[in-house]
Amino acid sequence: MMAQAHMAYRDRSWTPQPDAEAALRNWLAEGLARNTEAAAFAGRLMEGTAIRLRDLVDHVSFASESRVAELEAAGWAQAEPGVWRNGTGLFPPHVRGDSDIFWLRVESVEQFLSANGLSARIEGERLASLRRALAFPGQGAGVGVIERNGSAAFRPDADDAAERREAGIVLQRFRARRRQFDTVEQGLAHTEALVDSAVAALGPHRACALWLMAERDYWQLRCAAGRVQKARQDALGVGWANIDHHTYDSSRAHYRHTIRILEKLGYELREMLYAGDMAGWGSQVLEQPAIGSTIFADVDLAPHEVDLDFAHEVLPKLERHRRAGILCALHGESILEQGLNHVACFYDQKTLRAQLASLGFGTMAPFSDMPHLYQELTHGDWAPVDPDRVDRLEAEGHLPPEEAERIRRDGAIITHLENIERNDGYKGFNKPGIDGVLRKLDPRRYAELVDPAGAR
Repeated sequence: MMAQAHMAYRDRSWTPQPDAEAALRNWLAEGLARNTEAAAFAGRLMEGTAIRLRDLVDHVSFASESRVAELEAAGWAQAEPGVWRNGTGLFPPHVRGDSDIFWLRVESVEQFLSANGLSARIEGERLASLRRALAFPGQGAGVGVIERNGSAAFRPDADDAAERREAGIVLQRFRARRRQFDTVEQGLAHTEALVDSAVAALGPHRACALWLMAERDYWQLRCAAGRVQKARQDALGVGWANIDHHTYDSSRAHYRHTIRILEKLGYELREMLYAGDMAGWGSQVLEQPAIGSTIFADVDLAPHEVDLDFAHEVLPKLERHRRAGILCALHGESILEQGLNHVACFYDQKTLRAQLASLGFGTMAPFSDMPHLYQELTHGDWAPVDPDRVDRLEAEGHLPPEEAERIRRDGAIITHLENIERNDGYKGFNKPGIDGVLRKLDPRRYAELVDPAGAR
């Protein structure tokens, strides 16, 4: 039974859905044509952050009965009373309501209203599971903003002050959590206990939303491009509302424990990727369906292990570390002191690349360049490495002497921001392209591509 389930997620594939995408863009264009304030905001958003308004649409409320036939013709189906979904790709649900409203994801409703000089009424208190406000009423279709803190609902629930207080405490525990320990086992046990406590108090979905918020805070401390881009997105009031996925690295010895912690936060196995025998790397893609979050959990893999449920089975030591193993040996586990390897966000890829270049941030060659999927990484940030760790890796044969000496002297690559553009609702990834990018991100080869002094 386990093998059948494993094959089901391992073989999952996605295809572009141009008809559904065309219908969604047409509905959005019609709505903006009747809402000049929202259209002006869309222009400011592109100019200031390179984010397309379409990539922020959380869901659509509609009142016209004629929309049902249009939805069903374009691939949406009624999944529950009054809610139509399209599971063939990244498409927002449509919900029957009293008026036509496009609801946009934002990280903070207050921040959005303040940044855009608006005074709309906010439904839901701070740290409630869901909050929203009608930002641009317009003459036809309205545009609202919605802040999700672990809720998959479309309307705010009844207020629970005690739960909101607990959410604030959990967030601070996650933000302040200890990340360095005498052993990795101690660190993972401590982290799992924090997650268990949060899930018991708030449930997995709210705990997961708070976990990701704290993880991004830690990642930004190490990623200069991430800090600058977050400030630009905050200036328009959207924050990190445009995230496609987060990426963790794990050593083979501690991969199962990392996956177990993520599963307690509500993540489910979705599909796997394998970079190829030469790269020796694979990733379990996990999805948290209630909050729509995706995680790449990267680990060194031998060729025969792609046929195993490697997320849950014991992975014995390999003779030599590959990319993920080297990174964890240098910087520690991603879920502990290393932090997220990178965060991938939706953008108009050409516009973001030009904007980042004007701010002094370069990008590596794209590893996906197709009409429906474009992916590239900023030149990575470097971090110092404890020379004792380098000594051990060299002594064990994982690093040649010249590479070991360079890392002792200069440190090693640790993190990036990913520029990703998706079209036609494409939800998958470029599996052949993974091999190329992971070779570039290996700390043992990255110095050949980027000068450490210029990448800082």
